[in-house]
This record gives sequence, structure tokens and C-alpha cells, in this order.
Amino acid sequence: MSDSSSAAPVVLDIWCELECPDCHHALTDVHALRARYGDRIEVRLRHFPLEKHRHAYAAAQAAEEAVAQGGGWPYIEAVLARTADLSATGEKLLIEVARELGLEAEEFDTALIDGRHTLIVDADQAEGKAIGVTGTPTYVIGGERLDGGKSQEGLRERIEEIADRLLAEQG
Repeated sequence: MSDSSSAAPVVLDIWCELECPDCHHALTDVHALRARYGDRIEVRLRHFPLEKHRHAYAAAQAAEEAVAQGGGWPYIEAVLARTADLSATGEKLLIEVARELGLEAEEFDTALIDGRHTLIVDADQAEGKAIGVTGTPTYVIGGERLDGGKSQEGLRERIEEIADRLLAEQG
């Protein structure tokens, strides 16, 4: 038996990398979208580590370890708040943030060594490339790709327009 009053949430994929200052600034929009839509929108972080940021790939793996330990978004937001520190100290910061959030920091260290999350990161990056992602942050909602790597201006409003349309279509 299905409950027609509980429609599936609208999915917003954000191709992001945790060493990217623009992705840190995009969190303001993510918070506003969550406040406006609540559980009617599902925000999914998709990994797109850029070669110009040498710690981005490790940060993506660490984010997946945080997800595995149940602390995904708090970890992601904490690392994004310290992009300059990540650039300067690398994996040391990733372990430090895990410890600060009460996650099993030793598991982060092990995960970065054994590469248990590389397939997820690689799959996200491959999918991003396949749909035309070239920089971060890039948003995909309702099949429409919005590039935030050049400018964040007007993106939240465009995302809201699309989300409102998709939710109205659900009834």
C-alpha cells in the first residue's frame, strides 16, 4: 500500500570538492534550501575533486568515511569551513576534524591508506564528467545542470524555481 501524500523528495545533487572555497560559500545556499524545503528536498553531495587542489581526493575519501560513521554532513561542513587549513596541512586536518566531531579518527587514517572509498569518489567524478561538470560547485536538479564555479549569483533562486516546479508537478 502506498501513501500518495508522501511524495518522493526533489533531489539536488551538488558536485563539490572539500578544498574549494566556492563550495564553502555554497553552504549558505544549501542551508537556505534545507530551511525552505525541509524533507521535500534531498541534498546529495557528489565528489568532484579538482587536480589543482592536492588534498581534495583524500578529503572526498574522508567524507565518505564520515558518512559510513554516520557523521557525513557535519564532517563535510566542518572541512569546508577550513579549506585554507586543508590546503596547508592536508590529511592531518582531515583526521583532526574527525576527532573534533567524535568520529573514529583512526578509521579515517586507515580508510585513507586502504582506499576503501575510492570507488565511490571515482564513480561520482566519472558521472560528473559524463554530464559535463567541469568545476565546483555544480548543481543538478530536475535534469538541469547549473554551474556555480564561475558565480553563485542567482543560483539559489534558479534552484528554487526548479524545485517549486517539480514539487508542484508531484501534486
